[in-house]
Formats: sequence, structure tokens, C-alpha cells
Amino acid sequence: MTPLQLSRLVADAALSRKARNVVRIDLRGRTTMADYFVICEGDTDRQVRAVAEAMVEDAGRLGIHPLARAGLEEASWICLDFDSVIGHVFLPGERAYYDLEGLWGPARRVRPRRAGALVPAR
Repeated sequence: MTPLQLSRLVADAALSRKARNVVRIDLRGRTTMADYFVICEGDTDRQVRAVAEAMVEDAGRLGIHPLARAGLEEASWICLDFDSVIGHVFLPGERAYYDLEGLWGPARRVRPRRAGALVPAR
């Protein structure tokens, strides 16, 4: 599976659990950390956990497992490292505070409307 396909799978998993403001950030050529970030938010810590679990489960069905997981207990910001793709699931206030999208300013963003239907972010 390519990093692009994995980023789409992770984004679709987030949408399947009703995550809000899902965005994929294309980091290729900007860092060696990952090719894509998938960033989204849930309304409650319970939803944040459910979104992260969906990401892990959907990738796991294809034999892809996160190399590292952080934030599962508190669930205000869960980070899942799938090597070429890093999934970030936030509570809204945490997302605004850390502003990962702002850190990667000019990087290309794609905001999915629903599973499998990706459109450029504004």
C-alpha cells in the first residue's frame, strides 16, 4: 500500500466514526518524518478514542499496524504513527492550541467530504 493510499484509508476510517474537520496534509519533500499527516477532531474524549481505534482497525485489516501510539489514556490528542502516515485525533481546543496545520503552512491539504471522495482543502 502506498503512503497516499494509507492516508486515504486513515482519513476514511476517521470519517466512519464521524470525525470533524478531517484533513490530509501532503508532507512529501518537506520532512522525513512522514509523507502525510491525517488530522481530525472528535467532540468528546470517547469519540477521539473511537476515531483512533477505527484508524488502527481499518489499517490492521490490511496488516498495517502503528509503530507507536500516544495519548490514548487522556484522549485529548491521540497520535498514531503508521510510519509514512501519522494520524492525529484531537479534541477541538487541543487542535487549535497545537495548530499543526499552521506549522506546515504551504503544504498541500486535501479535505475528504465522505469516504473515498477527496477534494482540495481551501
